[in-house]
Amino acid sequence: MTDVPRLVVAAPASGSGKTTVATGLMAAFTAAGQTVSPHKAGPDYIDPGYHALAVADGRAGGRPGRNLDPYMCGPDLVAPLFAHGAAGADVAVVEGVMGLYDGASGAGEAGSTAEVAKLLRAPVVLVVDASGQARSVAALVHGFASWDPEVRIGGVVLNRVASDRHEELLREALDAAGVPVLGALRRDPSLTAPSRHLGLVPAAERRADAEEAVRALAARVRERCDVPGLLRLARTAPPLAVAAWSPEEAVLPPPPAEAEGRRTAGGPGSGAPRAREGTGSGTTPRPPGRPVVAMASGPAFTFSYAEHAELLTAAGADVVPFDPRRDESLPPGTRALVVGGGFPEVYAAELAANEPLRRDVARLAAAGAPVAAECAGLVYLARDLDDAPMCGVLAARARMTDRLTLGYRDAVAVADSALAAAGTRVRGHEFHRTALDPPAGATPAWGMTRPARRVEGFVRGGVHASYLHVHWAAAPAVARRLVEGCEAA
Repeated sequence: MTDVPRLVVAAPASGSGKTTVATGLMAAFTAAGQTVSPHKAGPDYIDPGYHALAVADGRAGGRPGRNLDPYMCGPDLVAPLFAHGAAGADVAVVEGVMGLYDGASGAGEAGSTAEVAKLLRAPVVLVVDASGQARSVAALVHGFASWDPEVRIGGVVLNRVASDRHEELLREALDAAGVPVLGALRRDPSLTAPSRHLGLVPAAERRADAEEAVRALAARVRERCDVPGLLRLARTAPPLAVAAWSPEEAVLPPPPAEAEGRRTAGGPGSGAPRAREGTGSGTTPRPPGRPVVAMASGPAFTFSYAEHAELLTAAGADVVPFDPRRDESLPPGTRALVVGGGFPEVYAAELAANEPLRRDVARLAAAGAPVAAECAGLVYLARDLDDAPMCGVLAARARMTDRLTLGYRDAVAVADSALAAAGTRVRGHEFHRTALDPPAGATPAWGMTRPARRVEGFVRGGVHASYLHVHWAAAPAVARRLVEGCEAA
């Protein structure tokens, strides 16, 4: 059971100002003395970095931004993951994804902000870009509020309001529609975070500027929004009768018969059983001590879900971060390596210049140690990126392209690997502008089954490298299997 007050910040469409309002509200609540739990609907890695800054005040500091993704993790895990992340908080703020009712392509409401709001029984604050409209705003909000009676629109925050008179007209229209206005933010280009080819520049790459931007957002929200009213709205959310997700319980091996049934018949869309797909060895005795799993971090590798490190720790590993731009060797005692997503293309020169670390990574992979690489990690293991030398673990070359590859994927493991048993089904997400030649090795990592059938990625020795981002909370056997594989390293 969790009774943490909560609200979802949504919008009619992308670009309306969800991140501005959600991040500013998190910071405003924090400044008012509330311990805030920050969340993001969907697979996005960048917004949670700003959320973490917004709630890090030294008193409640260290609480990470967490993702709630009903498509990748399954709807049955959304509330338990929320309860896990929000434990001990005074209030939780969930930033939505895209438009309120937009979900995975061709899958109805699956993966949408509306689905998350319903699963959390949370009131919704609708952020509306008011530029270019007056009375019409009432028709827009009425349509969103009446589309799905299970989604409760608790109020509106107007964004990009031009003037006092413009605000007056908007408030009159919405008052007649019976929807409370909980804030009205003026147009202010200075509050926009810098963007590039994959969206906002991550907070980790511009820490000082990002902290200042968050402070400015908090001040603007305090000035122009009814922060006490928004807190009262969050407190109208009813208790959730759900047990918090536990990484320690998640990595426990299922009974053999159950594991086999899930491997062959489970998979995306099958509900709760997806939480433990795949099988580890289950019987391999652990070596003495806790193996060190090195995890790439720093500005070049900022894409990682908080639950990944928690699962590895629960499975018996010591997770040690390192920065591939600066550290000239892997952490002492490294037995496995995890390299997640990020922006190797932005830092290609620095990554290439760190030849000692590249050699160390190649030696670890050649020794058969478990190496898990996603997206940017895949590129880092390639021979080169636009002629800048990378680690050379994979017989492939990477290059930047003009094409954005983006979307949810359903996939099945092609062969046994350090991460998954053959036949393990997962749901994941792709988000990149790079391409590899060839796109798959002699033994691919995944066979994509939706939206199009193809093979992708590389399995070689202990290496599992792919463009596919997977949320390990939905497949915790990945963490267990990787840690168990450290014995052979």
